[in-house]
Amino acid sequence: MRIIIAGAGDLGFHLAKLLAFEEQDIVLIDLNNEVLEHAANHLDVGTIKGSSTSYRVLEDAGISKADLLISVTQSEETNIATCIIGKNLGAKRTVARISNTEFLHQREKLDLKNIGIDEVISPESLAAKEIKRLLRDSALTDTFDFDKGMLSLIGISVDDKSELKDKTLTETAYLNPDHNFTTVAILRDNNTIIPHGENKFQLNDHAYFIAQPDGIDRVMDLAGKRREPIKNIMILGGSKAGLKTAKELSKKYKIKLIEQDKQKCFDLADQLTDVMIINGDGRDVELLEEEGIADIDAFIALTGNSETNIISSLVAKNKGVKKTIALVENMDYIHLSQNIGVDTLINKKLIAANFIFRYIRKGEVLNLTSIHGVDAEILEFEVKSDSKILEHELRNLDLPKTSVIGGVIRKGRGLAVRGNFKFEPKDRVVVLSKPECIHRVEGYFK
Repeated sequence: MRIIIAGAGDLGFHLAKLLAFEEQDIVLIDLNNEVLEHAANHLDVGTIKGSSTSYRVLEDAGISKADLLISVTQSEETNIATCIIGKNLGAKRTVARISNTEFLHQREKLDLKNIGIDEVISPESLAAKEIKRLLRDSALTDTFDFDKGMLSLIGISVDDKSELKDKTLTETAYLNPDHNFTTVAILRDNNTIIPHGENKFQLNDHAYFIAQPDGIDRVMDLAGKRREPIKNIMILGGSKAGLKTAKELSKKYKIKLIEQDKQKCFDLADQLTDVMIINGDGRDVELLEEEGIADIDAFIALTGNSETNIISSLVAKNKGVKKTIALVENMDYIHLSQNIGVDTLINKKLIAANFIFRYIRKGEVLNLTSIHGVDAEILEFEVKSDSKILEHELRNLDLPKTSVIGGVIRKGRGLAVRGNFKFEPKDRVVVLSKPECIHRVEGYFK
């Protein structure tokens, strides 16, 4: 598959990194020589310096043979123009990064496909949806449902109250007599561990499980966590991401939004009629106390400054807020969340790259999600009548060590799996896999 990516910034680079594991034929286009050199030194990709709206540059990139053209530069106009020109020059599918969400809401009326744009993505809108997902339970660091909750991915932090602490997976088997959850990953000191029997849970680990509905409560009990609903939310920052998040959440939650720019507060008040807008500095502890930080269930920091977002989230955590989420621009910060005390750090570009990756894999993979800070993907496959996975019991399949099958949905019921499990056609299988072996795992389901 030939894929051309216009824009070699964080989003383009991360996307190229995900796709490079797939052994795709990738070409990166950018005007900045430095980012192209960085990409060429770290990834197995081709690079071309120039404008992606240039006929010559696109021809040099092999646009007429491109299966996919993805334009994710900083300029919305460049991305739209690149896709229109690229489609006319022979690209089979095109994806454009946009900031004006009118393109998302009016895509049918605008008939974007007719002019050459197959898919548009807004990192801000995707971040808002991701935040909404993360807010489902204050005690969980992450949560994602498969087939309406028949199986769920959940994340918890291991603290002194947890029965799991200092036990190996083998030793914890007796704590799970109903076999209704499977440990699929442990995040420790920035390292992702795909655990097996002798791996031990340690203090401050972030542990991730695939659980049946009754298994979620069992994991929470073992972790010493209580399920507490979220009602009151404070958002810091009236950025595009802040506006989209407030709009998305105000239908369900009571929202207060703090913004430092007075004029922007007036603009936000016009657009967010169900949200209380407060003019002030969210780093000001006195202001937070005056606005009732003690009664807030979740604090979401979405200013354009990563350090402000992290510090204000730590202040909120210190004041007893159960759930904190901070937006960071630097992808390297993502791994810090478990060490510094913020529940979840998110990055718009990382979320957008994963969304595009899912779009590319649509059809082959039923579902795909990622865990913030974890170097692995969660995928859902359907077993076909001739799939390789039907040949043996699970223990004899020789799956890569850096992957683990978390569970199976069969005839509308979630099932945990053990070594003697035998797969059947039409089973929906949830797998956690490190990026480098996704291709090999996928081979078991073709």
